Amino acid sequence: MSDTQEAASTLSKKARWSALAVLSASLLVITMDMTILNIALPEMAGDLHPTSEQQLWIIDSYSLVLAGLLVSVAAIADRWGRRRMLLLGYAIFAIASMLVLFAETAEGVIAIRVFLGVGGAMIMPTTLSLIRVIFTNAKERATALSIWAAVSGLGAVIGPLVGGFLLEHFSWHAAFLVNVPLMVAGIIAGFLLLPESRVTNPGKWDAVAAVLSLVGMVSLVWALKQFGKEASFDVPLAWLALAVAVTTLTIFTLRCLRSENPLLDLRLFRNRQFSAGIIAALGATFSLIAALLLVAQWLQMVEGASPIETGVRLMPIAIVGAIASLAAPPLSRLIGSRAVLAGGLAFAGLGLVYIALAGDSLSMTNMTIALSLVGAGMGALAIASAMIMGGAPTEKAGNAGAMEETSYEFGGTLGVTILGSISALVYRSALTSNEQFEQLRAVSPELAGQAEESLGAAMVIANELGSEELAAQAGVSFTDSLQFAGTVGGGIMLAVAAAVFFLTPKGTNVADVAH
Repeated sequence: MSDTQEAASTLSKKARWSALAVLSASLLVITMDMTILNIALPEMAGDLHPTSEQQLWIIDSYSLVLAGLLVSVAAIADRWGRRRMLLLGYAIFAIASMLVLFAETAEGVIAIRVFLGVGGAMIMPTTLSLIRVIFTNAKERATALSIWAAVSGLGAVIGPLVGGFLLEHFSWHAAFLVNVPLMVAGIIAGFLLLPESRVTNPGKWDAVAAVLSLVGMVSLVWALKQFGKEASFDVPLAWLALAVAVTTLTIFTLRCLRSENPLLDLRLFRNRQFSAGIIAALGATFSLIAALLLVAQWLQMVEGASPIETGVRLMPIAIVGAIASLAAPPLSRLIGSRAVLAGGLAFAGLGLVYIALAGDSLSMTNMTIALSLVGAGMGALAIASAMIMGGAPTEKAGNAGAMEETSYEFGGTLGVTILGSISALVYRSALTSNEQFEQLRAVSPELAGQAEESLGAAMVIANELGSEELAAQAGVSFTDSLQFAGTVGGGIMLAVAAAVFFLTPKGTNVADVAH
């Protein structure tokens, strides 16, 4: 029996669920932090006056570092100790958040975001691997991972609510400082409630593979983000980064496949249910993150909702997502995991398509229905996680956790890139073909160029010029772009649902996954 299995087998039922509470609470903080920055950014920009490039780095530095370190950190945790890695991640996250008190420049905030990314990379996959080793019973593990998925979805939507509240009463620094007491509490609870686990005889650490994974993942995520921001494929630097990513990740893959003790065991993909779970996790975050981003813009700039009101109106995703996540394991025992998994993805796809089907009468009622359907896709995320973690041997829990988190990061980035780019292209086309825009271009080509770049810029310009007609047309153009992106994204999601259904072995049940 491995050290991992010994640690898990000695835990009582109360200890197991107490450990889950600690892991889920820390996950809530991390997912909240990912969305809370979007609310704090305008006030931060007004205080620090970052350049447009610095502002992009404030947003992107966290996810780039996170994506680059996931594989290496998970492998180190397997050797050094998963609880140690998790508690170190908590400490780094707390220290980085506290350093905001000394951040007086945009460069300082970027450095803090990089530091937070290091902490996040230590926390995210380790929570999953610890759940895998703590819950050796497949039925319990499925329930634990459904709670984990529900908390993840809640954090993404609660972030804007908490951020809006903090900014109404404090400065933008509070969006970072709120992490400090929560992480300190996590360190104390982790010492008291979490078991240590590590893999015995894991083999030699592959430093070359670690560098390849770092360079490859950072290059890939950066390239996708650049394509998304420019809403165009005419970005030479992004193509160069993509070429670097393809080259390094191909070498990394071959190196791992040829190694007896690989940094990342890609042979796990031979398990069909593991592969189906990874694809489903990627698909679920593809729809969820993109929907949150585009719909949040629509609510604030077209519907005129405040940040807190936006958070409240996005709650259907969180509420339905939490219900779907908790209901997924028992439902899968009734109708089978692949039906629940593919069905959840199909619901998410239909939610995106429903936005388009509402046509010119798109209202908050229609949007609530659409968000609820997308939220139902969170149920798929719970089953996907159970299939991924249950489909991997205990000693490969770190590998499975890293691959699952990588699929979330990649899925979210891909969703924002594809749907965000489609939305930007359609918005630009709809706006520039309008008479109001032609009048603006005749008066000021520079302002017209800014207005067609984004809805936010168009609304600011319309407000400065006192042009209600331009504001109305920009809103209509963005709504059109949102609906078209919903059609494309929904179609992709339905295709993913079908692929996952046929890939998942018939009769798969998350309560019976081998352990």
